[in-house]
Amino acid sequence: MGTGSATHVPGRLNRTRAPLFALLSLAGVLCATQLYADEPPQEPLARFPSAELTIESRGTIHRFHVYIAATEPRRNQGLMFVKKLAPDRGMLFLWEAPQTASFWMKNTVIPLDLLFIAPDWRVIRIAENATPLSLATIDSMGVVTGVLEVAGGTSHRLGIQPGDRVRYPAVDTR
Repeated sequence: MGTGSATHVPGRLNRTRAPLFALLSLAGVLCATQLYADEPPQEPLARFPSAELTIESRGTIHRFHVYIAATEPRRNQGLMFVKKLAPDRGMLFLWEAPQTASFWMKNTVIPLDLLFIAPDWRVIRIAENATPLSLATIDSMGVVTGVLEVAGGTSHRLGIQPGDRVRYPAVDTR
């Protein structure tokens, strides 16, 4: 072997690359830690207000028990770090004034369906099975009053589609 050269042995770490590998591993751990380090303390979901809501889809009524995220801290927390969501549970994000909305799945560890709800309380868009932990932006593609998050695959399983009506008792959705 010549001076300064190293040999790659299958199954063994090349000595000249070991420090670089260790540094990259440490950087990966620090980056993963940073994903969680800048997050605010989580409020237990049991403290969120909750309500029943229904979705009327082609003559069928689907009932959900939802947590209500109507404040900025609760909307920011959403369903982050929730490991399981029952088929009839969800979270309803509400705003005081209609607006466009964007979501991501940064610290969300389960797939979710996002149902974007127009001011007339009709579903205008469904983002199905949003990818857990993704930083990809999921846009409402229109003005919304709320967004309902339910377990991934729920919309398909129940046949919920854009145009279906959401009924939430705290507002007149006639």
